[in-house]
Amino acid sequence: MKKTISVISLGCPRNLVDSEMIVSEFTKKGYRFQGDAFNSDTVVVNTCAFIEDAKRESIDVILKAIDAKKEGDIKKIIVAGCLSERYKKELTGELKEVDEFRGVRDFDRAGGGRGRLLLTPKHYAYIKISEGCANRCAYCVIPYLKGKYKSRAIDSIKKEAACLVKNGAKELILVGQDTSLYGVDSYGKKRLGDLLKGLADISKDMWIRLLYLHPANLDKEVIKVIKDNENICKYIDLPLEHISDRILTQMARRTNKKEISSLVEYIRKEIPGASIRTSFIVGFPGETDKEFKELLSFVKEMEFERLGVFKYSREEGTPAYDYKDQVSEKEKQKRFNAIMSAQQDISKKINKKFIGRTLKVLIEEKNRDCYAARTEYDGPDIDGMVYVEGDNLRIGDFYNVKITDAYEYDLIGYTA
Repeated sequence: MKKTISVISLGCPRNLVDSEMIVSEFTKKGYRFQGDAFNSDTVVVNTCAFIEDAKRESIDVILKAIDAKKEGDIKKIIVAGCLSERYKKELTGELKEVDEFRGVRDFDRAGGGRGRLLLTPKHYAYIKISEGCANRCAYCVIPYLKGKYKSRAIDSIKKEAACLVKNGAKELILVGQDTSLYGVDSYGKKRLGDLLKGLADISKDMWIRLLYLHPANLDKEVIKVIKDNENICKYIDLPLEHISDRILTQMARRTNKKEISSLVEYIRKEIPGASIRTSFIVGFPGETDKEFKELLSFVKEMEFERLGVFKYSREEGTPAYDYKDQVSEKEKQKRFNAIMSAQQDISKKINKKFIGRTLKVLIEEKNRDCYAARTEYDGPDIDGMVYVEGDNLRIGDFYNVKITDAYEYDLIGYTA
């Protein structure tokens, strides 16, 4: 009887790609993959250590795996990923029940070169186009864990994409620490636009979605390629992090309010109806009430289609760790709530504009009395859903849906 392997993948989609590579590694050794994580011969916990909440979640899951091992449900525990990379010495000393620790440097640095057993539904897949980070944002520990920016070869990515489409993928989601810098290391210039053109030619019956574009590195050529290709989602994932010039300088974001406002205006002018997803950090050291109010006012003024908020997490080893005037957790939560409350109203207002329109959706799953789907404006696991009335719809296929109702984050409709 084959030994079994399971994986618990925490954190971002970049981690998920690494988890898929781990599973593939073990299945090639004769292991059988199974979904029941706490009842297999070997369980891999692929951890995240980006912020304090992520570290806590990773530790909690590891402790659950250890409990399962003590009960005899698990024989071997492997802890992989960012937490292992960052705290391997401390973890080795504290968690004797863990059989093996693997850091992020143990993965193939380019994200390719090994096969993958997809952990996503077969109709969509993530493709890691680069590894590492060339930015040195003052709050972020990732560059110190992942190392220098390294792009995969265009041909390698296109080959992987073609294989995924051949096997049924209808949506390819490109990820990297900063996809807007793609190619700058290996080709001597940014080549994200060229990559997108090549991928768009593989099949017209699919979506290409792009995540993690740094506003200081995003070229207008990329915006044009998105505009000109119908199968590239009009979904611009653009983490802005703040809008106060002083805070942006302290964050080492290499941009300012004027440039950000101009970029957002340009995107909306060039791609009418585009969905801009952004994120902000509240409670950065020294953030004054006035600077927070400037951020809140900007959020209300710009009415971003999709928006997330992080409370600043003080991470050792980063420049911001030693900044003075750390903001209290109570104040961070207050500011977090204020922005999310404002965005809830904005999101509902934007969603109501879809009522009466017909949208192309990708069916994700069947619920008891409807189907759950996504539009090109919604990434998996982070954005809203469209709940569709219809009969005999196929999971992983596209349908046109007439929108009849809207909520803060979700839409209701029926097959047109």
